[in-house]
Formats: sequence, structure tokens, C-alpha cells
Amino acid sequence: MNRRSFVKSTLMSSASLALAWEVRGGGVAPVNAPPPAPSGGLPRARIGKLEVSRLILGGNLLTHYTHSRDLKYVYNLAAHYNTDEKIMETLALAEKHGVNTVSMHNPPLPMSVLRRYRKERGGRIQWIICPTAQIDPDLEFYRRDVEDLIQDGCEAIYVWGVHTDGMVPKGKVDLVGKAVDLIKSYGVPAGVGAHALDSIKACEQHGVKADFYIKTFHHHRYPTGPKPGEIKGPYSEFPGYWCAEPEATAEYMKTVQKPWIGFKVMAAGAIPPKDAFAYAFGNGADCILAGMFDFEIAEDVEIARGVLAGIKNRARPWRA
Repeated sequence: MNRRSFVKSTLMSSASLALAWEVRGGGVAPVNAPPPAPSGGLPRARIGKLEVSRLILGGNLLTHYTHSRDLKYVYNLAAHYNTDEKIMETLALAEKHGVNTVSMHNPPLPMSVLRRYRKERGGRIQWIICPTAQIDPDLEFYRRDVEDLIQDGCEAIYVWGVHTDGMVPKGKVDLVGKAVDLIKSYGVPAGVGAHALDSIKACEQHGVKADFYIKTFHHHRYPTGPKPGEIKGPYSEFPGYWCAEPEATAEYMKTVQKPWIGFKVMAAGAIPPKDAFAYAFGNGADCILAGMFDFEIAEDVEIARGVLAGIKNRARPWRA
């Protein structure tokens, strides 16, 4: 039994799905080119030449990598819900509500869906993608990934945080810089991703010419958050944290003049959006990534708009 037949036989009928959508107030789920953002839409930031919505659609739910801690069945559940068609519906709905950018890594199947969304549906959502190819001194494999993304029309590319956090402790900050320079040579904004604050510090200290950073950022005030003595490294998937030093991150990022996109702001779903968005925006992030199912987008956009409207002064100036 393939995935599509499994979904067809085990999930609700299409009529039930449509009814559920109506109950949530979403109307008919869009599948064609999305209409313009509503008046008074989501505020935007500028990263290089790009105008980016301050709330960005995170890619984990679209790539089915949900960071669900020890609940392994959730990966399968996300894969069966977010079919190719549902992913395209989600992208269209995001655009309808003013989310004009999606960010994720580059596994083949989700990338093919992004390409289809543009070619078949007229989608205009921008891509901020991190290649997962190995970064060697000659950049052979990494260059291929970057060139493929450029050919697909990717608007911005950044160094995957897993790569950055792996190279910096080994004294290979120069390789991070080479990867950034390669991306910039193709005329698109180039960023650096990281989970560890030391990775950002090293890039700043060594003059890596990133146009923006993507750094994890969430507080620890949630039930599965790390307790004193539990933090054993820069990040961990268990007991359930991705930003080991939120206060230190907020303090250091005050000194960083590059745009900062916060990710994992809800600690992979453990922190409610209103709480998470207020903490991230209020403490310095210029934009945030949020993994959202289709039925969460409208509400999360309204939450983001409300949070942003309520921020009058903050310690870190807006850098984007």
C-alpha cells in the first residue's frame, strides 16, 4: 500500500475534511495562485535585496521532520497528512495571509514540490534554503547544491546550522566563510545557521561576511524545558531544547548588526505561539520561523501581527 492509498483509506473523507476546514473558519482551501495579502497584512523586513515577512513558514512540517522528541509516530502522522497536494495548499494559504517566505533544507521530494508549486500553481513564495551537502575545502559537492538552488530560482541560501555547529568547534570557521562567499558569488543573500551561540560569535569574530543569521531562540519556561544541570551541550533533542542559552543569546545579539531570523522559537511545539512570538520578537529577533500546519496559519499570522504591533521599544534595534 503506498502513501496516497493509505491516506485515502485511513484519514477522513474529503467531505469531512472540507467541513472541518469550514468549522475552523478557513473557507475553501486554496490550491491555485494565492490572492494578494489582506490589507494591513503581515509586516515585512529587508534582508539584502529581499522583502521578507517577519513571520516565515518553517519547513520542518513540510519535510515531515517534526522534532517530536520520543513520540516517533508523529513523523509518520505528519508525512501522511502533509501530502504533496497538502503542502501546495499550505504554501498558498501562507501567501494568502501575507507569509511571503518559506525556509527549509533541501531534501529532493519537498524541493520538487516547491518547484511544482511555482510552475503549476503560479506560487510566488520566496525560498530561503540551506543545502545539506558536505562542505569540503574545495566546495565541490556544496557548489553543486548551491548551483541547483540558484537554477531553481532560490532567493536566499544559508549554511545549515548542523554544518556550522560541527565545523566551528574544530576550528574550521574559514570553511563557513568560504561557503558564505560562494553563495554570495551567485548574487543572492547568504546566511549562517546555528544552534550554538559560540558559532555566531566565531563568525562575527572571524569576519564571516554573512548577510543574515538564523539562530535558535526560545526560553526554557515550558514543562519539558531543560532544568538546571540538564544542559550538556549547545543543543539537544532531549530533554527538549534547541537554544541552550536564551538570555546570553539575546544579550550577545544586541551587538550584532546583521539581520537575525529566530528559529525553533516554539521549542518544536512546546511553547504556545503567542508566548513564543512575544519572547523572540521582544528580545531581538528580526524575523521568526514557525512550522505551521495549514489550519494554524491564519491564527498564527494574527498572533504575530498583534505581537509586533505591541512592541514599542526593545533593547536590540530592528536590523532588518
